[in-house]
Amino acid sequence: MPVLEGLWGPDLRMRDPGLGVCPDEPPGSPVWGPLRTPPVTCGGLSLALELPALIRQLRAAWRARRGGPRGPERSQANTWVEAEKVEEVKQDTESTSTHLEADGRLNTGHAGVLLAERRGSYPLIDLRIFKTSAQQGEVESGTRRKVKRLLSFQRYCHASRLLRGLVPHTPGSLHLLDDDYLGQAAHMLSKVGTWNFDIFLFDRLTNGNSLVTLMCHLFNVYGLIHHFQLDMVKLHRFLGMVQQDYHSQNPYHNAVHAADVTQAMYCYLKEPKLAEQLSPLDVFLGLMAAAAHDVDHPGVNQPFLIKTRHHLASLYQNTSVLESHHWRSTVGMLRESGLLSHLPADMSQDIEQQLGSLILATDISRQNEFLSTFREHLDNQDLDLQLASHRHFILQIALKCADVCNPCRAWELSRQWSERVCEEFYRQGDLERKFDLEISPLCNQQADSVPAIQTGFISYIVEPLFEEWHRFTEPSPLSQTMLGHLHKNKACWSRLLYSHTPSDTQTNSTPEGGGGGGGDAEGEGEGEGEDIP
Repeated sequence: MPVLEGLWGPDLRMRDPGLGVCPDEPPGSPVWGPLRTPPVTCGGLSLALELPALIRQLRAAWRARRGGPRGPERSQANTWVEAEKVEEVKQDTESTSTHLEADGRLNTGHAGVLLAERRGSYPLIDLRIFKTSAQQGEVESGTRRKVKRLLSFQRYCHASRLLRGLVPHTPGSLHLLDDDYLGQAAHMLSKVGTWNFDIFLFDRLTNGNSLVTLMCHLFNVYGLIHHFQLDMVKLHRFLGMVQQDYHSQNPYHNAVHAADVTQAMYCYLKEPKLAEQLSPLDVFLGLMAAAAHDVDHPGVNQPFLIKTRHHLASLYQNTSVLESHHWRSTVGMLRESGLLSHLPADMSQDIEQQLGSLILATDISRQNEFLSTFREHLDNQDLDLQLASHRHFILQIALKCADVCNPCRAWELSRQWSERVCEEFYRQGDLERKFDLEISPLCNQQADSVPAIQTGFISYIVEPLFEEWHRFTEPSPLSQTMLGHLHKNKACWSRLLYSHTPSDTQTNSTPEGGGGGGGDAEGEGEGEGEDIP
């Protein structure tokens, strides 16, 4: 097997599970710079370790300005003082950014706090763009880039107010959203339990923060923050790391897919037969596993990692390579954020192990194993959801269903997922062709059409699984709705497959007679026993 020198960069570096939060600096430390005051703490953690460096710079500039001239003298000198402070903050921010790019760490005594580019590289902000009529809800004409920076700044200001304890008491308020989108996103979240939830629209309304926003909302819905006494600073830090460790350049395996799976998992957790038996720990595990089940996915499947001799394939001995990496990355982020550090050691370790069991269940090579066990339980009618082990098994099945539920969505959503997953397949095929490797099944754009991939995926993976899920939840309006979409989509893709009109595979409207299914990256190629992206 060839070894692709230079093909793998730092994108799949293993996270250091032992990385922790550094202790607070003393008040006289240079970390605090112009603040010259003891650090503000929240839940025992210094906010300076949690807030972006940009927010600290802005707070420093704000306090410096408050200590300046007052009264008429201040008004006369206001223009040149403001300009001077703006330039000063910009220089500080740029120098900080340059320093972080140079060595990837804070050179302020906190050598253990990593600031990887995908995690903490917030855009530089030109403070002069805030001389707008934003208070009247208007933004002066400017470039699209400036508007995006403005929205990012507003979002982190919301975050800073939250972390300082200034939390609105309005029920269901979304503290991390931009003001302009708050109402629309909140309206969507009020219907997050419906099956026609448009995750693509929700991601746009939340400015690309669909996963963090959705998880915060669901944690509040279930009261998990209060039940487990979670620190909001640590929770938001953990969710932010999870979201940013999804590769946005992947057409399919990105944070939007994770948010979609999480929303589907929430719908399944609400099934009456399941909801009345679940404990808060079960709900916590189900939502966390759904959000992190594909974290740091490289956009290629397990056979590709094996034949290119990637270090992950060697590390996990060619068995459940990607799933093991997703799990270990999640554990690393849990420890790095300290989210569970206040819990007893045996409890936090048990949570980590159960998360691993759930995430590893998404390995497609174990599809028949889980399906046959599920079918056997249903035939024997011996499922007892009062037993923790049986509830955990149902959570595994629910996560598998959520991971491959795209063909059970309405056509417009399902078609988008189908095109995205096939685009990711084709990219892998192009990469294999470039390096003279054997092209993996379903990754040859010239030979494998979207209808052919989706028809096989629905027939061999999705349909058998959801038929058994329907047996378990019956009577369930949700299961009936999903099976209705599934059967229509399968018929549609079959017609497209035999129509011999390639242009139909990219149709943007519902073909006569039904909708189309969106194949999931973990689905196709069951006979190969491989983890397809």
